[in-house]
Amino acid sequence: MKKMIQILIADDHSIVREGLKQIVSEESDMRVTGEAGDALSLLEMIKSNNKVNRGWDIIILDINMPGRSGLDIMKELKDSAPNIPVLILSMYGDEQYGLRAIKAGASGYLKKVSAPTELVSAIRKIVSGGKYISDTLAAKLADSFFKKERNLPHENLSAREFDVMCKIARGKSAEEIAEELSISIHTVYSYRNRILDKMKLKSSVEITQYALQNNLIE
Repeated sequence: MKKMIQILIADDHSIVREGLKQIVSEESDMRVTGEAGDALSLLEMIKSNNKVNRGWDIIILDINMPGRSGLDIMKELKDSAPNIPVLILSMYGDEQYGLRAIKAGASGYLKKVSAPTELVSAIRKIVSGGKYISDTLAAKLADSFFKKERNLPHENLSAREFDVMCKIARGKSAEEIAEELSISIHTVYSYRNRILDKMKLKSSVEITQYALQNNLIE
């Protein structure tokens, strides 16, 4: 008998969680045994898991959750549950977040639109000890490993700063960003100022121009 693969899903949209559960329910050796709607709930579940040894084999983590994003909590996940691999799910392409996700410790990166056809394969490969990334992302990782030159300015941003930068570049207002991330407008402006300072830019327009030039937004 095959070992049952136990899956923990973290996504703030219940309809997405139900869709993912439906996909894996067709596999006789996979079962979703945990769900979290935000980062705080996920971290609490991991702490409980360590106490009772629930034995999750993989975490499927949405990159864009309110409060703290998937990327934002990757270090804590790797510290508290180093043996549980993480598959990042995102609505964005490899250019935007893929490289950053893998560097943060994720074992795979998958666009949500590809989940119906690729999710099961991704889970199996990661649980078997492999990585699940596209050919494009693999090439970027190789290039990143071998290149000698100084990092690009956006690579020096924290996960949250990078997220805010991309939202600004997509034309979202401070109010919209604050609502999406469950933070205050004042905090959004603080992030914006740090982004401008770290990247040596002067305005939101320059942030947008930079993001477009470096293929950080579609």
